[in-house]
Amino acid sequence: MSEFIAGVEVPGTAAVAEATRLLQETTSPLIYHHSRRVYFFSRLHAHRLGVEPDPELLYLVAMFHDAGLLTPFSDVEQRFEVDGADHGRKFLLEHGFSKAAAETVWTAIALHTTPGIPGRMGPEIATTHFGVLTDVLGFGLDRLDSAQVEEVLAVHPRGDFKNEFLHAYFDGLKNRPETTNGTVNSDVLEHFVPGFRRTTTVERIVGSAWPS
Repeated sequence: MSEFIAGVEVPGTAAVAEATRLLQETTSPLIYHHSRRVYFFSRLHAHRLGVEPDPELLYLVAMFHDAGLLTPFSDVEQRFEVDGADHGRKFLLEHGFSKAAAETVWTAIALHTTPGIPGRMGPEIATTHFGVLTDVLGFGLDRLDSAQVEEVLAVHPRGDFKNEFLHAYFDGLKNRPETTNGTVNSDVLEHFVPGFRRTTTVERIVGSAWPS
């Protein structure tokens, strides 16, 4: 049976139910509520933009997009986005989705923190990016229906989201600082770690093995 919040349907499929259960068990309430808000905000942006992402794929992207922060799913040290993307793709393939659908979900999760690119891609990828930006940075909030936003928040409240999310973000990065090079994630380490300084691209070029 489908669920509706703010006029937005959560598909009543077995995969959606299983992903919801899995994320409730393996992540914190903070990440769970954030992930659900991202889905609803993504759908609201899709309506605003006149695009039609696959609701089931969009929901699975939203649920797994930050999973790598709290539970690394890989055996190698890599970006948290890629951890979540790998796990999301594995989940879809194990639940009978096509390789194309699994790759769409992987790409949407892997790129969700990357500025300037996902918003120009397919509807699942673009609207996920916009949904994340809305919940984390308030991007486009003034372009969404305020009554719908309030209904989403009534079911999935923010609480002290800004501070709690920043600490969860840091906890997911502090043991793999090198994976933040060249990403927005390094900003979080610079905020929390005294004296942390990322290696700049200029330093990497000048210090390369080439003599000139």
